[in-house]
Amino acid sequence: MTTLQRTAVLTGATSDRGIGLTTARRYANQGWAVVILDLDGEKSAKVAAEIGNDFNVPAFGHEIDVANEASVTAAQAAVAAEVAAGNLPPVGALANIAGITSPVPFLETTLELWHKVMDVNATGTYLVTKAFLPDMIENGWGRIVNMSSVSAQRGGGVFGKVPYSAAKAAILGFTKALARELGTTGVTVNAITPGAVDTNIRVGSTEEQEAAINAGIPLGRNATTEEVAAVITFLSSEDSAYLTGTTIDINGGSHLH
Repeated sequence: MTTLQRTAVLTGATSDRGIGLTTARRYANQGWAVVILDLDGEKSAKVAAEIGNDFNVPAFGHEIDVANEASVTAAQAAVAAEVAAGNLPPVGALANIAGITSPVPFLETTLELWHKVMDVNATGTYLVTKAFLPDMIENGWGRIVNMSSVSAQRGGGVFGKVPYSAAKAAILGFTKALARELGTTGVTVNAITPGAVDTNIRVGSTEEQEAAINAGIPLGRNATTEEVAAVITFLSSEDSAYLTGTTIDINGGSHLH
């Protein structure tokens, strides 16, 4: 099965300066069909149409609330219907990118915020993976890439504190355990841990914050979304066939271990 015969499904891929959108476009440029799943269904459809036109690949967009099981089930059913109708090739890759941060200190963290951050980041990864995994197993080939964070490894940062770090750490454990369980199925599961990336999250940060962040990065700068997308698409390729349960750091040397 070649790349042209596979679909990449991405959550959280409509932001103009986001990792998800850059990754979706990179998948399409490599010949993958693309599915964009985001909380804003109308924008998901619009972004998918633009990608399909720009790269001449099948593309589909649909609404999803990754923290809501019924919404995830409906989104997967919509994608499956497109595959069954011949509008999309079988799903071969899932990039769990959707997430939210938690910038407030621990003692200001409400239980409501804790649940929201855990639900979107960790539970969302669980629900979406569980929905799309059966077809990958049936096809005997699949690539799952989960978005964690350097915050999971070093214990937070400027933009993501305790709930965010806890949720992203849960994703690392989820990735390892699922990779072990799926070892002989043809489906691999890996995670990435980006550090500072030039995305919309940087909007509103002060010069002092940016200087402090960059001072702790040996390469002296944020990553670009293209650099992160390159790792995600590599982990979705045939070249990554012997990688599973691994975590790839994309932090410019800010966390060495």
